Amino acid sequence: MRKKYINGKKFAAERDYLQNMRKLVGTSLIHLPGVRALIFNEQKDILLQRRTDMPLWGLPAGAVELDESALNALKREVWEETSLKVLKAEPMALYSGPGQWFRYPNGDEIQCFSVAFIVRAWQGQPRPDGVEGSEVRFFPLSQLPDNLVPIHQQTIEDYKKYSGTLLFS
Repeated sequence: MRKKYINGKKFAAERDYLQNMRKLVGTSLIHLPGVRALIFNEQKDILLQRRTDMPLWGLPAGAVELDESALNALKREVWEETSLKVLKAEPMALYSGPGQWFRYPNGDEIQCFSVAFIVRAWQGQPRPDGVEGSEVRFFPLSQLPDNLVPIHQQTIEDYKKYSGTLLFS
């Protein structure tokens, strides 16, 4: 594992980047590159996960780690959170700006810079990881739960009007 130096301290470059940044800045607002997955079954229902850190449903999503591409981050996050293997995905939207601000229950604040992908082909049976999500379930787009992560709700609404051209929000 490659090592990085931040303020003279030696850190592992990959998986613990965000954790190491939080050690330095606490809960302060940080800019966070990330990915979101819009995964559909044959009935065109969307896969959501019930989060364990707050009483909300959300898309499989997460941070892009150092030395990782957005597509590889998508594959890793989907695998970690749902046990699904992404076979084919296409970028749908790039989200950035103040509308992407989010505060976690522990007080950590982020402003996302995220790529939302439509997952066109996947393999496996969806299962929650029991760490970030307690349940994964497909929902018809017309019957989504009321308690969605707000920035993910925007992504789903954008999908409903998606015409095939990359969206910028």
